[in-house]
Amino acid sequence: MARRCVVCDKRTETGNNRSHAENKSRRAWKPNLQKVRIMVKGGPQRAYVCTRCLKAGRVQRAI
Repeated sequence: MARRCVVCDKRTETGNNRSHAENKSRRAWKPNLQKVRIMVKGGPQRAYVCTRCLKAGRVQRAI
Protein backbone atom coordinates (compact mmCIF):
# COMPACT_ATOMS: atom_id res chain seq x y z
CA MET A 1 0.00 0.00 0.00
CA ALA A 2 1.25 3.44 -0.87
CA ARG A 3 0.93 5.37 2.38
CA ARG A 4 -0.39 8.56 0.84
CA CYS A 5 -3.55 10.63 1.37
CA VAL A 6 -5.42 11.08 -1.91
CA VAL A 7 -6.60 14.56 -0.85
CA CYS A 8 -3.60 16.37 0.65
CA ASP A 9 -0.81 14.02 -0.53
CA LYS A 10 0.42 13.52 3.04
CA ARG A 11 2.89 10.61 3.13
CA THR A 12 5.50 8.86 5.26
CA GLU A 13 8.27 11.14 6.52
CA THR A 14 11.68 9.82 7.51
CA GLY A 15 14.31 11.04 9.92
CA ASN A 16 16.52 9.98 12.79
CA ASN A 17 15.95 8.82 16.33
CA ARG A 18 18.47 10.71 18.47
CA SER A 19 19.43 9.38 21.88
CA HIS A 20 20.91 11.35 24.76
CA ALA A 21 24.33 10.09 23.63
CA GLU A 22 23.60 11.48 20.11
CA ASN A 23 23.33 7.99 18.58
CA LYS A 24 21.40 8.00 15.31
CA SER A 25 19.04 5.39 13.91
CA ARG A 26 16.55 5.77 11.07
CA ARG A 27 12.83 5.95 11.75
CA ALA A 28 9.60 6.82 9.97
CA TRP A 29 6.55 8.90 10.86
CA LYS A 30 3.47 7.42 9.21
CA PRO A 31 0.26 9.39 8.60
CA ASN A 32 -3.01 8.23 10.16
CA LEU A 33 -4.72 6.98 7.00
CA GLN A 34 -8.15 5.40 6.87
CA LYS A 35 -9.54 3.39 3.95
CA VAL A 36 -12.91 5.03 3.30
CA ARG A 37 -15.48 5.16 0.52
CA ILE A 38 -15.53 8.65 -0.97
CA MET A 39 -17.27 10.22 -3.94
CA VAL A 40 -14.90 10.58 -6.91
CA LYS A 41 -16.24 11.92 -10.23
CA GLY A 42 -19.84 11.25 -9.20
CA GLY A 43 -19.28 7.65 -8.05
CA PRO A 44 -18.09 5.88 -4.91
CA GLN A 45 -14.50 4.73 -4.68
CA ARG A 46 -12.36 3.28 -1.87
CA ALA A 47 -9.36 5.43 -1.09
CA TYR A 48 -6.90 6.20 1.69
CA VAL A 49 -7.60 9.55 3.36
CA CYS A 50 -5.84 11.04 6.38
CA THR A 51 -7.91 11.75 9.46
CA ARG A 52 -7.19 15.48 9.23
CA CYS A 53 -8.91 15.65 5.82
CA LEU A 54 -11.82 13.54 7.09
CA LYS A 55 -12.34 15.75 10.13
CA ALA A 56 -12.07 18.96 8.07
CA GLY A 57 -14.71 17.71 5.61
CA ARG A 58 -12.43 17.95 2.57
CA VAL A 59 -13.97 14.77 1.12
CA GLN A 60 -17.56 13.68 0.69
CA ARG A 61 -18.16 10.24 2.16
CA ALA A 62 -20.11 7.77 0.04
CA ILE A 63 -23.01 5.93 1.64
